[in-house]
Amino acid sequence: MNIVEEVFNVIEDRKVNPKENSYVSSLFSKGENKILEKIGEEATELILASKDNKKSEIIHEATDLIFHVLVLLSYKNIKLDEIYEEFKRRRR
Repeated sequence: MNIVEEVFNVIEDRKVNPKENSYVSSLFSKGENKILEKIGEEATELILASKDNKKSEIIHEATDLIFHVLVLLSYKNIKLDEIYEEFKRRRR
């Protein structure tokens, strides 16, 4: 299992076993609009970091964006395997 799958598994667990003081649990409780808002925010921050050509900030913001996309996928009951299959389909 890679780190993305490990993080996704934690997100999936928080969806079915919410924990107090969990950021992921709070996102799920606030709903889709909040998750989408975070994706938009992180995408904007990634764009700005890229325009400033700051590698460490690009890495930080890209990680934040990927994390919030994983939260959205879980919220929408989309599994990582489905994403992997789409990548494979596009590679053919």
